[in-house]
Amino acid sequence: MSGKENSAVGEQSSPTRGKRGKTPKPETRLAMVRRARRINRELAEVYPYAHPELDFENAFQLLIATVLSAQTTDLRVNQTTPALFAKYPTPEDLAAADPEAVEEIIRPTGFFRAKTKSIMGLSAALRDDFGGEVPGRLEDLVGLPGVGRKTAFVVLGNAFGVPGITVDTHFMRLARRWKWTDQDDPVKIEAEIATIFPKSEWTMLSHRVIFHGRRICHARRPACGACPITHLCPAYGEGETDPEKARKLLKYEKGGQPGQRLKPPPDYPGKPAPALGAIG
Repeated sequence: MSGKENSAVGEQSSPTRGKRGKTPKPETRLAMVRRARRINRELAEVYPYAHPELDFENAFQLLIATVLSAQTTDLRVNQTTPALFAKYPTPEDLAAADPEAVEEIIRPTGFFRAKTKSIMGLSAALRDDFGGEVPGRLEDLVGLPGVGRKTAFVVLGNAFGVPGITVDTHFMRLARRWKWTDQDDPVKIEAEIATIFPKSEWTMLSHRVIFHGRRICHARRPACGACPITHLCPAYGEGETDPEKARKLLKYEKGGQPGQRLKPPPDYPGKPAPALGAIG
């Protein structure tokens, strides 16, 4: 653990905690923006390997995987898609598939009937309207069945290099916990966060925040005592503050466990996830 991390788990201070019981002054907009950007810079040091946690080899696979990831884990999607893409490698193949066969393959991801309708419908739209290619424009992507802004920005940012803010449940929770916004609507959160960070940072910011939410800053029991950015967090103390107890709450590579990808990037420090049905 670095010196910065050691200082983070010792005596704590935050931008909203006062001294000696005094009521702290409200944080100014400028101070919040500076703090938010510092959080992003420090998260970049903590997670230099941050990446999309869905396995994919092309834009079509990423699009399908992202649609399937609704209401389930990326791990479960990654364990399911190899069989799907082996049988239906192109939009044309998936559009012409037997729905019951598709349902059976993606059943582990949950809501498999609705998801089958979405992925077959968007595949047909890609075949009929886009020459079998995934479009690289937001307005085209959100017009596809089952594709909203979150899914579109995942695809744009990671398959086309177009900056976007992915407001999933983790991003939403941390943006509110860090006082970047008090909105609870994803579109409004996206708009507010876009005014805080330069556009060039949007995609990687999303990865870093989501990584931190999955590994350390959990919804029910944040591992505050093992968090490297508590000196910047107005919500310090909502979770476990004892360093040893907090370390036991860490997940994935931070907790010495496999990640969510079966085929992680070369610089990922954790272990690959097991295939579906494997004993890990």
